[in-house]
Amino acid sequence: MTKPADYELTQEGRLLSLDFFRGLTMFLLIGEATHLYSLLVDPSWKGTIINAIGLQLDHHPWNGLRFWDLIQPFFMFIVGVAMPFSFGKRWARGDSWSKTFGHALQRSFLLLLFGWALYCIGPGRLTFELWNVLAQLSFTFLVAFLMMRRSAASQLSVTFALLIITELAYRLFAVPGYNQPFIADHNFGSYVDMLLMGKLSQGHWVAFNAVPTTAHTMWGVLAGQLLMSKRSSGRKIGILAVAGLLGVIAGYALNPVTPIIKRICTISFVIVSGGWCLLALCFSYWLIDVMKVQKWSKFFAIVGMNSLFIYLFAESGGSGWLSRLAKPFTMGFFGWTGDLGAKIITSLAVWGLLWSMCYWLYKKKIFIRI
Repeated sequence: MTKPADYELTQEGRLLSLDFFRGLTMFLLIGEATHLYSLLVDPSWKGTIINAIGLQLDHHPWNGLRFWDLIQPFFMFIVGVAMPFSFGKRWARGDSWSKTFGHALQRSFLLLLFGWALYCIGPGRLTFELWNVLAQLSFTFLVAFLMMRRSAASQLSVTFALLIITELAYRLFAVPGYNQPFIADHNFGSYVDMLLMGKLSQGHWVAFNAVPTTAHTMWGVLAGQLLMSKRSSGRKIGILAVAGLLGVIAGYALNPVTPIIKRICTISFVIVSGGWCLLALCFSYWLIDVMKVQKWSKFFAIVGMNSLFIYLFAESGGSGWLSRLAKPFTMGFFGWTGDLGAKIITSLAVWGLLWSMCYWLYKKKIFIRI
């Protein structure tokens, strides 16, 4: 835990768009922990715009792409974008590669530990599951670190090599029962889960996703290196926009051949979501760092300042505790709106309390990192 005396969101030279992008992603992520999104798909909303929004805030059941399917790629991509800035500062002040590698190993281990521990909290017993985003990020972060001082061509080659390996593994795997590449629980990823954990996930997720989704973190590194370069802002925006559009077009074009499936991170999903990551960063950079539309972005950036803390707090039961704290008041004052209305207000109150925790930490200049 650090308390830097001179830290401000408006600090000269800081990439404010990255703070905003990270903060917005985390704000939406902790919103899920309030159970608000599930309330939006209540049968009473069927056929309304509210129901349509609720569906976009839930994962697609299998083949297809919804907005919520982009949140994990955003998260892993943002980590990559930040890496050239954070490690670049350390190398600039004289830290050796071996010292920063030691820190990368430590961070990777802690991410794996936190990701594993979250799965033990729900059942209240030790269990071994590796489907959590933090557990997968521990792998992608370390690979991205090992490659980030290589040329852009080398980094891109590794990402596409990982995607090709993934595609071949799913298509060519011949063990009976697990040789149907794009069928839930009967694919290569499911077989790996049985080897590693002796069980399958209820949502058809696979731990092998850490391999193809490494591309998200590595593409984030490349985007970060681009933004750190001496190219003009217009040139940076152009490169991000073109690369993003190519990714989106290529990913959707691949769908008839390799279906877009987020739950097993098919190559079409990785490419299309990677394209959306680049476009989201491009828009954030243009709006906030170039056009200087910054004042309102602070609301979201505050959440990004303590992203790991608030994610762990919300996902480990903290949001439930806040809900129990808020419920007597929201139900008491807003019970007249009906059961569904009062539940929505309760979720919004919890969301506000989670943001307030981040704001309090920000005002006290407390930033919890690993």
